Amino acid sequence: MSDGTALTAKDVPGTVLSIDAMGGDLGPSAVVAGMATAAAKNPALRFILHGNRPELERLVDKRRDLADRCEIRHAEGVVTMDAKPSLVVRQGKDTSMWSCIEAVRAGEAGAAVSCGNTGALMALSMMRLRKIEGVNRPAIACLWPSRNPKGFNVMLDVGADIRADAGDLLQYALMGASYARNGLDLARPRVGLLNVGTEEHKGRAELKLAAELIERVSAAADFEFVGFVEGSDLPSAKADVIVTDGFTGNVALKTGEGTARLIRDLLEEAFRYSPLSRIAAVLAYTSLRRLSKRIDPRRVNGGVFLGLNGTVVKSHGSADATGVAAAIKLAARLAAAGFSERLAARIAHAEQAAAAAMQTEAGQA
Repeated sequence: MSDGTALTAKDVPGTVLSIDAMGGDLGPSAVVAGMATAAAKNPALRFILHGNRPELERLVDKRRDLADRCEIRHAEGVVTMDAKPSLVVRQGKDTSMWSCIEAVRAGEAGAAVSCGNTGALMALSMMRLRKIEGVNRPAIACLWPSRNPKGFNVMLDVGADIRADAGDLLQYALMGASYARNGLDLARPRVGLLNVGTEEHKGRAELKLAAELIERVSAAADFEFVGFVEGSDLPSAKADVIVTDGFTGNVALKTGEGTARLIRDLLEEAFRYSPLSRIAAVLAYTSLRRLSKRIDPRRVNGGVFLGLNGTVVKSHGSADATGVAAAIKLAARLAAAGFSERLAARIAHAEQAAAAAMQTEAGQA
């Protein structure tokens, strides 16, 4: 364990992550267990852990993989799941969540990870890290299992803000395309706009306008717009980035997670039904285990806050050690790639190119 000397992303070998230990439903034990799992697979990881020092010291001391790789910063307060974001912003300086974000703001960590209150985490992140210039509403992006060669689509927004007008949806398309380039190594992502149908006449007025805006700037921003997509297209290979408002995206995300758990439970029930089905389960064990991993929402846990001057990964509040480890793995990959800086540069370039394209089109009209 650290002797109190601060770990700093700029001068510590490897990747330093800032972890909020106190915000999840399962408490700090699940967070520390997830850190240990991630640390065992990535020797370059270092952690700044925020929360109740005596409790965290007991947990960390039991984990060999965290020895000399973890600095603990004491924070008395905890942001509860029912806390009002506005109250946390005004009175939350003594909380583990505030301390976690502050380490990223100070350049001591490359990314922050928290299982805590989503609204409070977004509010604190916006206040302390600030929005990237040109971004009106930050968004939360998640990886959605799909038939694409990379195995995932990017979907945003999944809960940062329940409202989104046409201009916001255009920015989501730009940020989502940038995330797909950096997170999935896609040179020219395909972007789809979620709607109740693929026909041009369907959907709300802001969706139709957003489709026109996204189509207009797609060439200049170097992505392909595939038009409207439906809910059934989320796991398909039709698009790499799915754009929607936070209300619709969050409902879709929770529905997908619940469906994945239902399928897993029904399979287990079916293979326990009779002696013959139990024999079949033994014979199909390897395939069933591969399927279970493929549809396990814990293994793609972690929503990325896009549009901020710093990388923040929001883990599911009920995440266990497996889920926390997945969120840490995602944060480590983004931090090591300098994702926040690359995203800001990409958005600035895309905004300029989009504005130039729209100005040219207006002049030709």
